[in-house]
Amino acid sequence: MKELKRYLDQRIGEYSFYFEDINSSYTYSFNERIKMPSADCIKIHIAIALLKKVQDNFIDLYENVLIKKEDMVSGDGIIHEFDEKEYKIIELLNAMLIQNDNTAANKIIDIIGMESINEVIKEMGLKDTVLKRKMMDFKSHEKGLENLTTSLDLANSLKLIYQGKYLNEEYSSIILNSLRKSQDRRKIPFYIPEKEWKCIGNKTGSLHGVENDAAILNTKKGDFIFVVMAKTLPNNVYGIVTISRLGKMMWDIIDKSWK
Repeated sequence: MKELKRYLDQRIGEYSFYFEDINSSYTYSFNERIKMPSADCIKIHIAIALLKKVQDNFIDLYENVLIKKEDMVSGDGIIHEFDEKEYKIIELLNAMLIQNDNTAANKIIDIIGMESINEVIKEMGLKDTVLKRKMMDFKSHEKGLENLTTSLDLANSLKLIYQGKYLNEEYSSIILNSLRKSQDRRKIPFYIPEKEWKCIGNKTGSLHGVENDAAILNTKKGDFIFVVMAKTLPNNVYGIVTISRLGKMMWDIIDKSWK
């Protein structure tokens, strides 16, 4: 695993990563407690907070909610391309996790409240994660309000979902199944054989000069979590290339020498 760190030492930008073999508890990490912009990876926590409300019988996943023109924001996702219409909450959840839909994420924040999401984050024991603004809220961004997390917190979030230790098995599975259908495979999974992608759930995140990916891999060799975060990149393509190569290095180690 040391070659991962050696590779990053040669790359421009600031990096953080966390690797864990869930079954053996082996970990290898770098800057894992450094707070970084979460970008879209915060949608993992929005999803968990929503499903906690569902699990506690405060929200019905199959309730219809109207997406109005004023709810729509640009960027990832396709809901903003359509006319005003109603969606089931579970459809918004799937759009947020699978297509990275920003409008869906913002509507879910409206439904449960930013404060409730941050309360769930605290309940999960995530000390360095916070939701401070909605997606595509550039005014708040310019004021210095940024959603933050660490590679360790993201890894622990995925681990809690996988082990069903915060949400029950039913609602944990909803998140895992959506992450396994992620439409953005350009980073950690990119060089991993496509036949393995069905066993990989990942949530990417991007901002100007920021690229993140948080992945859980359920393979024949075992169950693994790998999170990579990058900021102050010369450009975003550079970050995508860096993370995809790290993903290949990590996969080759698991595939060829993991016992």
